[in-house]
Amino acid sequence: VLHLLARDSQRRTLSAGMDDEYDVIVLGTGMKDTLLSGLMSVAGKKVLHMDRNGYYGGESASLNLNQMFEKYGGGEKPPVELGSSRDYNVDLIPKFMMASGKLVRMLLYSKTTHYLEFKQIDGSFVYKKGAVYKVPVTETEALGSGLMGLFEKRRFRNFLIYVQNYKEKEPSTHKGHDLTRMSASELIKDFGLQDETVDFIGHAIALFHNDEYLNKPAAELVKRCQLYSLSLAQYGKSPYIYPLYGLGELPQAFSRLSAVHGGVYMLNKKVDKIEYDENGRVCGVTSEGETAKCKMVIGDPSYFLADGKVKQVGQVIRMVCIMSHPVPNTNNSDSCQIIIPQNQIGRKNDIYITCLGASNSVAPAGKYIVIVSSTVETSEPVKELAPALKLLGKPDKIFALLNNIYQPTNDFEKDGCFITPSFDATSHFESSVNDVLAVYEQIQSTLPPDERKPIDLDNLPPQAEE
Repeated sequence: VLHLLARDSQRRTLSAGMDDEYDVIVLGTGMKDTLLSGLMSVAGKKVLHMDRNGYYGGESASLNLNQMFEKYGGGEKPPVELGSSRDYNVDLIPKFMMASGKLVRMLLYSKTTHYLEFKQIDGSFVYKKGAVYKVPVTETEALGSGLMGLFEKRRFRNFLIYVQNYKEKEPSTHKGHDLTRMSASELIKDFGLQDETVDFIGHAIALFHNDEYLNKPAAELVKRCQLYSLSLAQYGKSPYIYPLYGLGELPQAFSRLSAVHGGVYMLNKKVDKIEYDENGRVCGVTSEGETAKCKMVIGDPSYFLADGKVKQVGQVIRMVCIMSHPVPNTNNSDSCQIIIPQNQIGRKNDIYITCLGASNSVAPAGKYIVIVSSTVETSEPVKELAPALKLLGKPDKIFALLNNIYQPTNDFEKDGCFITPSFDATSHFESSVNDVLAVYEQIQSTLPPDERKPIDLDNLPPQAEE
């Protein structure tokens, strides 16, 4: 139905011509950009959405096997033993959704959950001294975990109880700790936790990607641990869920939201130039000799490289592995996450392993898609992932994907360009939704007060919570 809506929107655009005027032109159909497109359409703005590709998702698309080999296979053809191409939905940027996290709440807010189906991820694991362990979150799991000795289990249990009971507005639950003033390191020290326990708390439960959080207020650490616990309580096995048929379903759902509210979509539409007036403010987008006028442009960094409005701040390396077996030592989980904390392998950033299988409708029966990712730290990014690749066993096929990370450098108030940052290496969507909300707030700040529509994901209306 979405494709029919998009094609109908494209026919309307072609018949009207590119010489129309829009409130917003959105460039790229990545998750962040389509979500913003949907939000702006719902807010009553006239939206034109363009993408140079013939598929949804941009750099966060889900590709079938033929597309993977065409894009990253170096001229190879898919071997017959890998199965049918159409049974694959390989996510180029795999990220899990916290069951009680911001992306789920955004889906509820935007009323797009009925466009999607989800499945729980089977397990969450952490790496320690060459071995893989299930992440303990409940008291029972903590007492039975091989991650800690007997006395450390008691200290960890006390920390868990404190986190679960803590309520920001109830001082009696603070136990004398002011989490807005004391650092995470100081809070951890009060519970006497060992460094290796701190590793899996900070990286596998709170999901920080490096140790900078230790010197920041402890409130964020506790808040993140509570989110993990709340998400875990939703279904029991792990805190993560994933859309059937891959993450490419998300931008399609948000695109449908925009199309239903009048948004016009044009795929396979090359963007020749972003137009600016004499004051340097965006005034349109030119494609194939035609110019569509607009008041603002939203887009991913790739559309603004020529205009010098973004800067590269790093790279992410991702190794996509097609396997005929689940990841060893994960209880034969059809889907799971493994986090390798930075300190365990002498790095500055964590390494993430995501595994998905046929039950997630991303691979044929008996095949698994395992993606290893991290922030690049050296001139040999593939070698950086060696500790993770050793955990996988022998894959049938490996693809190496190297993505640049860009951040906007422009003054959006002056030029009217709202640029979404590149996806980071983390294996969950919390930071990505924060990026979307930050750009949405930038947009709102430039609108007249009577046109602003703020979003509060912490206080959704009752009908959205259902």
